Amino acid sequence: MKKPLVIAHRGACGYLPDHTLEAKALAFGMGADYLEQDIVASRDGVLLVLHDVVLNHMSDVAEKFPGRARDDGYYFVCDFDLAELRTLRVWERFRDTPATPVFPGRFPAGKGSFRIVTLREELEFIAGLNRSTGKSVGIYPEIKRPAFHHAQGIDLAVSTLQMLAEFGYRDKGDPVYFQCFDPVELRRVRTELGSKLKLIQLIDENNPYDPGIDYTAMLTAEGLQNVASYADGIGPWVNHLFQQADDGGSRKSTGIVQQAQANGLAVHPWTFRADSLAPGFSSFAEMVHWFIAAEQIDGLFTDFPDKALAVINLLTPSRAE
Repeated sequence: MKKPLVIAHRGACGYLPDHTLEAKALAFGMGADYLEQDIVASRDGVLLVLHDVVLNHMSDVAEKFPGRARDDGYYFVCDFDLAELRTLRVWERFRDTPATPVFPGRFPAGKGSFRIVTLREELEFIAGLNRSTGKSVGIYPEIKRPAFHHAQGIDLAVSTLQMLAEFGYRDKGDPVYFQCFDPVELRRVRTELGSKLKLIQLIDENNPYDPGIDYTAMLTAEGLQNVASYADGIGPWVNHLFQQADDGGSRKSTGIVQQAQANGLAVHPWTFRADSLAPGFSSFAEMVHWFIAAEQIDGLFTDFPDKALAVINLLTPSRAE
């Protein structure tokens, strides 16, 4: 049975706020194979590790900078300099106010003294942990909404690749996966920018936030062949990979994992959450077990690296040695 990679989704964010160094340190200590970095840029071009291009639902930006929102009510990261962003407190993700957290059972929203981290700081932090522990935990950066950043005059791909190279991440054999939802930009990374890194095409549902991107077409036999021409793997939403029987019977594979792997693509689905299970699963352990045993996935994104590893170590005991 395959031993899938455990990718700490925004760190161990089931326990601590997204993309804080504290969440990354916890995931590192739990034994994750890779730590994820979502990358956006400030107005002065500094690369930051944040999940969103807006600040509304994870910080006190409205309190610190009233009146700085755009007409749509959103506070965009690229409208602030690093010095301004440093003054913000980062919190557990919430919907409208800290009183309405997305995941009520997690770290209390609005509490703690967490701060925004630059990509440079995070890479230095991980390098330091690898050195002091003797481990080789990898990184898994994602450039967020590159077309949006291009419109702001920021080439996120070029800036990110330059910094990764500075830290020694240059070749396919290095412990790094470079991911993006935008297939045009990811192909550009491979062809125009000549990156030799392992590239992962992220795949969502078709939605208005990614106009012009047909994720449904990517998951066809022809689409997966096309992805394989520029990427090394796919990161699909877990719900794409199975069908639950209407009569309550056993779930069935959609065959996407097998088709992707037949095209030489690794499959790293997202997101495995103990407090938000995929439909039809009664427990987190059952969910992880099914995707490993039945689907033979190559890796998984999870908010709970410890819980995922507990299941994996039972299925593949040699991993724990």
